[in-house]
Amino acid sequence: MKSSYAIPAAIVFGGIIIATAIYISMPKSSPEGKASLVRPVSTSDHILGNPAAPVMIIEYSDFDCGFCKGFNDTLHEVIANEGASGKVAWVFREFPLTEIHPDAFALARAAECAASVASSDPTANNDAFWRFASALYMNQPVDPSNLGAIASSVGISSEAFATCYANASPSIDARITADRQNALLAGATGAPFSVILTNGKNPVVMNGAYSYNAVKQLVDQALGNYSPTSPSL
Repeated sequence: MKSSYAIPAAIVFGGIIIATAIYISMPKSSPEGKASLVRPVSTSDHILGNPAAPVMIIEYSDFDCGFCKGFNDTLHEVIANEGASGKVAWVFREFPLTEIHPDAFALARAAECAASVASSDPTANNDAFWRFASALYMNQPVDPSNLGAIASSVGISSEAFATCYANASPSIDARITADRQNALLAGATGAPFSVILTNGKNPVVMNGAYSYNAVKQLVDQALGNYSPTSPSL
């Protein structure tokens, strides 16, 4: 079973959105096409697990999305188990569905600010992002007025966070917009939307919140395609 929030094709279809928000089907691979346009993983990405892992689960997600919250828990379980070998990692990218979640872009900005102000150490910043992301999902739905308190609760300076968030850094907003545009180019129709890459190739799409067993099946298949002699990401 997979679930996702679908992006409305037009406002006139507003009444249909709720009826089509849940999709049920078996996990399947997507042929190379739009999915091949997913941006390669880089050191600027938020990565949980081995940054050099041959199998990367690239997730495009929305912090105001209930299905995304459930899938966040699923992917944490995947990384705790399948990622323990160092062969599987998780990349988080922003995909705020502003058409149906007015606060989604603000929450994405908050998460990026949490990562940028935590420390001068990139590793510490990455850790801060994941702590803050988990806190956003845990406190869903989040009132933007509580973002400073959430930042403080995960060890991020509330003053530095507030400055970053209030100033709306063009680079941060540009990053969020670039993530969202890349998701759409890769074929996303809702959130969560994920692409599994093996050595940066062979994209397999997960369009929705897949179960742990469904994700594990796809990861196992990707690991079966993994050759230790192939160049890693």
